[in-house]
Amino acid sequence: MSITEGLKRGTIEIMLLNILKDNDLYGYQICQEFEKRSNGLFQITEGSLYPVLYRLLDKGYISDRKELVGKRRTRVYYRIESEGLEYLKEITEEYVSLNRGILFALGYGDLEVFLDGNKNCD
Repeated sequence: MSITEGLKRGTIEIMLLNILKDNDLYGYQICQEFEKRSNGLFQITEGSLYPVLYRLLDKGYISDRKELVGKRRTRVYYRIESEGLEYLKEITEEYVSLNRGILFALGYGDLEVFLDGNKNCD
């Protein structure tokens, strides 16, 4: 596994919960939101998404509901629960703190200077 893939796996939960904070969505829509919100830099396949969804369901952070689409097709919509909102707040604070520490360790203690200096890195 590449370094990028390992880092992505660690951020899927936080991004997923943040996306569901705004709307109830089904799997394909969630994948599209990952790409849209990251300006195309973060793409996730449905095959990688579902294990995370199932884990969050088991923990009670999200719930699901099935809706009939057409005559036979069913879509499963996912919704964040109050426990998920609390968890999102906790992991967001940890994520921001961790990233600030990494930026300091790399010599980018002033985040604004780091961001301004990397605007042209596309």
